[in-house]
Amino acid sequence: MRFDVVTLFPELFEPFLAHGINRRAFESKQVDVRLWNPRDFAEGNYRRVDDRPFGGGPGMVMMAEPLWRCLQAIRAERAEPEDARAPVVLFSPVGDRLDHAGIARWADAPQGAVLVCGRYEGIDQRFIDACVDLQLSLGDFVLSGGEIPAMALLDAVARLQPGVLGDEGSHQQDSFNPALDGLLDSPHFTRPEVWHGPDGPLGVPPVLLGGHHERIERHRREQRLALTARQRPDLIARARAEGRLGPDDERFLRGLG
Repeated sequence: MRFDVVTLFPELFEPFLAHGINRRAFESKQVDVRLWNPRDFAEGNYRRVDDRPFGGGPGMVMMAEPLWRCLQAIRAERAEPEDARAPVVLFSPVGDRLDHAGIARWADAPQGAVLVCGRYEGIDQRFIDACVDLQLSLGDFVLSGGEIPAMALLDAVARLQPGVLGDEGSHQQDSFNPALDGLLDSPHFTRPEVWHGPDGPLGVPPVLLGGHHERIERHRREQRLALTARQRPDLIARARAEGRLGPDDERFLRGLG
């Protein structure tokens, strides 16, 4: 799949694409990322891409015309039929919040998307109205630009591609995954068996050392339930509404008080 990223700072993506386990997806072009700078499509000696907002106010606003020209160049290179064009996505506080289900849909979308990274006070609304198909947000906070959300989407999509993670089943154990009934993942432990921390020696839960796989899995299930009930009760309610919790789960949750 192909993602075209429209950004004033393409250099921010270079280390992201070159390092980490997900680089396999980018190097192999399973997730083909192409970077476009709207400044290359601006007019004048200064290649201006922003201006003061009409009506006054702080900051600058990204101009519609350089973004439009950049998008036209992307469309020309993609050469897609009009009825099968990749969607144009803008990262914005007004957008739908990105979640696991949304990432899974992107991971299965062969056409990818055009990802527009805003900057400054935002983008001229006329470009948004005319060209943007979908707006996405990471949460109820404001970032300096759309580059970090774009990297987050690309990272999450890349790790779901076949062969990218060393263990094919790794992402099945991720928090929010349907394989875990949408719950948070359980805590993890590794060597040493006893860690001498700042408050004294801390051991590993004994059940994890016993080699009894059914007991281990039940322990992890209960840890997921307890953690999710404490941190994200909304996910417990959703799993219950979808019929994902069994009698043993409900019995354990009642025992939490």
